[in-house]
Amino acid sequence: MKLNELKNTHRKDPRSKRVGRGNSSQRGKTCCRGHKGDKSRSGYKTRAGKEGGQLPLFQKLPYRGFSNHRFKARIFAVTLERLNAVYSDGEIVSLRTLAEKGFPVRRMKDGFKVLSTGELTKKVVVEANYYTKGALKKLEEKGIEFKRVQNQ
Repeated sequence: MKLNELKNTHRKDPRSKRVGRGNSSQRGKTCCRGHKGDKSRSGYKTRAGKEGGQLPLFQKLPYRGFSNHRFKARIFAVTLERLNAVYSDGEIVSLRTLAEKGFPVRRMKDGFKVLSTGELTKKVVVEANYYTKGALKKLEEKGIEFKRVQNQ
């Protein structure tokens, strides 16, 4: 324990200043807000980025520039555990069958990836675009057939 860590537990918290309680209260009438102007009115908020007369930072930054967002691959992740719950023996796990089972196909624009979370006990054929190393290892150990499919 250090001196700066000590806390006075006997002193009450300072009371909040009650403003606008008459002229004799030292904080009456304008209640420390001054006369007129935006800041004296109720409901006033400062907007983020305002720099008080100086050009705000967001106005100094360029509009133009490059963003990789348009070219980002939208790959949907599916766990082995989820495949085990949805599919039965002998079925083929593909983009088409995932859509039939109610998976969000709109989020699979660039294919789907099989993750190694959980166990897959059913004998299915997995046709995915991508696999994690752990998923490939688990599929090989269980003797489950899998194919890597190129995106159309």
